[in-house]
Amino acid sequence: MRIDAHHHLWDLTAVHYPWILDKTPRFFGDHTPIRRDYLLPEFKGDADQHGFKGSVHIQVGAADPLVEANWIDNIARENSDWPMVQVAFCDMTEADFADQLKALQKLPSLRGIRQIVGRSPEEDAQTGTNDLLDNPRFLDGLKRIGDLGLAFDLQLTPELMPRMGELIEAAPDTQIALCHAGSPYDRSDKGLARWAELLRAISECQNVFCKLSGLGMFDHDWTADKIAPIVETVFAQFGQDRVMYGSNFPVDSLSSDYASLIDAYTSLVRSDARDAFFGKNAQKFYNIETT
Repeated sequence: MRIDAHHHLWDLTAVHYPWILDKTPRFFGDHTPIRRDYLLPEFKGDADQHGFKGSVHIQVGAADPLVEANWIDNIARENSDWPMVQVAFCDMTEADFADQLKALQKLPSLRGIRQIVGRSPEEDAQTGTNDLLDNPRFLDGLKRIGDLGLAFDLQLTPELMPRMGELIEAAPDTQIALCHAGSPYDRSDKGLARWAELLRAISECQNVFCKLSGLGMFDHDWTADKIAPIVETVFAQFGQDRVMYGSNFPVDSLSSDYASLIDAYTSLVRSDARDAFFGKNAQKFYNIETT
């Protein structure tokens, strides 16, 4: 079964998303076209055409993470024909982390936690999220979610990989999904070579899987040929059993339609690796039950 391992949904009347309503362009560009409701029927309409029958919803910056998580859990329960699990937000550095986590654990759809470490150099300089890596509570939280059988979705930039690799080694029992191939934002030959070198600090940790997702955020004019070096590097370092497909829709709808993503990855991923890439690895990683 094909599973999209990284997408978002939002209902602007049910959940408050400050960043979506803010008209300031983000690192991935002007998000005006997606400043509207994006619901499961629309997502399914795209994904189902290409054989996808389930998905993983990733938290997306709601003002109240628990409200968002409850909303997604309700959607999952109401759409049993579309197996959907979720990765919710939880601030692992807060004193009430245990209470936040306890509330989230009541949701049957919960499979993991995401707390973004890095988005882009420009935005990180303003948000200070990089400081998480030097906060001992962050590592404690990383270990804790692993003890509970939950995964961690990791979003960061290449410069942070060596330090993050140290934390991952200290939390070997926590399964980690690297979002967006580690955000290779510099697509020059030199930039990609540096990203590939830094990526080894993450890829050599056997508890880390990698999502080929979100590659259009840093290059709206991407083509299959242009992302080929990224795909090749990811498979070379992680192997075909630790790589997953994610559309990152609707964010990546700013740079592509769904069909173009599938066509590109189908042309770039070896035929003997496609079943694992397009579904089996995500099904295993996120413990998605199928009928």
